Order: sequence, then C-alpha cells, then structure tokens
Amino acid sequence: MEGVKNAIIRDEFVEQIAAQRMEQCNSCVRKDDDGKSCVVPGTQPCCNLCGCSLAFKTRSLSSECPDLRWHALLTEEEEDKLNLLWVWELIHI
Repeated sequence: MEGVKNAIIRDEFVEQIAAQRMEQCNSCVRKDDDGKSCVVPGTQPCCNLCGCSLAFKTRSLSSECPDLRWHALLTEEEEDKLNLLWVWELIHI
C-alpha cells in the first residue's frame, strides 16, 4: 500500500529512489511490459518474479527486488511508523 500512496502523493525523495530502481527494472529480462504476470491486471509493467506493478513497487521504500537488483530502505516497522507520522501531519494541517 505504501507504493500506491507514494504514487498518488508524490515526494521528491521517493521519486528519485523510484527512478533509480526503475532504471534497474528497465534493463531486467524479468520485466513484463504486457502485464501477463501482473497480480492486478492492467497495472503493467510488472515483475515476472513477484507479479507486482513496478510503478508501485519501486515507490515502496520497504520493498526490495526479488532478483536483488535493489534493496529495501526501510523495514516494514519503520514504514508503519512513517505512515502514522504522515497521517498525523495530514490531520493536523
């Protein structure tokens, strides 16, 4: 869900990370541009190994490439804390 949120509400840092990750994905033979391996139809390009939409997965800071081309920058616990802070700030604007 973090990747979906980050795709909707853009952050410059996350976008830089996503662009670097997508460079790796674009050169990978496991990238599925047609969407045949997508877990959610219509969300291509996807990863043939995990079925995730690359637009979302590359924006999830707690996700890593199943082929180890790039690694998670946060643990899931850190991601949860960050999301709670984000929601708190949104409520208190």
